[in-house]
Amino acid sequence: MFILWLLKLGIKNIKAKVIRIESKDYYVRTDEGEITRCSLRGRYKKEYELKKNKQSVLDIVCVGDIVDFEKSGDDAGVITNIYERNNFISRKAPKIKGATFRGERLEQIIAANIDYFFIVSSFDEPRFNNRVIDRFLVVAESSNLKPIIIINKIDLDEDNDIVEWVKIYKKIGYNVIKTSVETGYNINKLVKLVKGKTSIFWGMSGVGKSSLLNKIYPQLDLRVGEVSDSNNKGRHTTVSVKMLCMEDETYLIDTPGIREIDPYGIKKEDLGHYFAEFYPHHLECRFNTCTHNHEPGCEIEKKVEEGIISPYRFESYLNILHTIEDDMLF
Repeated sequence: MFILWLLKLGIKNIKAKVIRIESKDYYVRTDEGEITRCSLRGRYKKEYELKKNKQSVLDIVCVGDIVDFEKSGDDAGVITNIYERNNFISRKAPKIKGATFRGERLEQIIAANIDYFFIVSSFDEPRFNNRVIDRFLVVAESSNLKPIIIINKIDLDEDNDIVEWVKIYKKIGYNVIKTSVETGYNINKLVKLVKGKTSIFWGMSGVGKSSLLNKIYPQLDLRVGEVSDSNNKGRHTTVSVKMLCMEDETYLIDTPGIREIDPYGIKKEDLGHYFAEFYPHHLECRFNTCTHNHEPGCEIEKKVEEGIISPYRFESYLNILHTIEDDMLF
């Protein structure tokens, strides 16, 4: 085995990629494909506890991190070094039912070192929701990642109703790909995009993330669920973030379906920076701290009235702004 060969050479630190986290176990994979279950070295445990006590992060290591580890047994190891991330995506940790929060909610880091961020939605079952898409876009923009929007289950769009939404997002510079697992529509386009890259697929429950991944790589055989007839919402089939390692250096990050997405660490006066169509106009506002919410001399509101900025996108902006303001009340 590759790891045993390194140990015979006296090389203790082995470089690997975190592919899965279960409780306090970190599963890492070397470039040669060997997987080892690891724990954190003492100093990282202390750093993690310190950050957790300060309510900053849920975990210090995430899927996609590049680490060094040392073998500590036949099937176990200890993470000795965590490399600096090229990028990462996160959100505010979900609210716990019945709990009262004081101050900013914890940051939940989803994954790191990503090439492509696929925001997966569906035309129907569950119904397309532009406000959810816009929240994911803010997460992507604030992480300096260029997202790709997937609208799945396009076979259900018999009247081509989705075309107007496609126009809205393409107009402001986003790549939008319509797909269908049932017909195979545009699956080959996804196959070409993900090849040799690290890609994350993220979206609401029931939109078909696992089904898409199964279609791209049939050998994955991921479990898929159905959408409830009573509430038109999907059921979780992926229970944790995990990296799927394919041939030719292709890495796919599958994520649990979510019910809510709140961008982390964004101030209300900065939110407009993450709406692409605001950028050419926000400097024309009378106040440089304008939040585009009824301030005098707001150029963004003017452009909405003129039809230059989509009113649907502006409604999404205000919805996220109010979420930020609500969090500040705690």
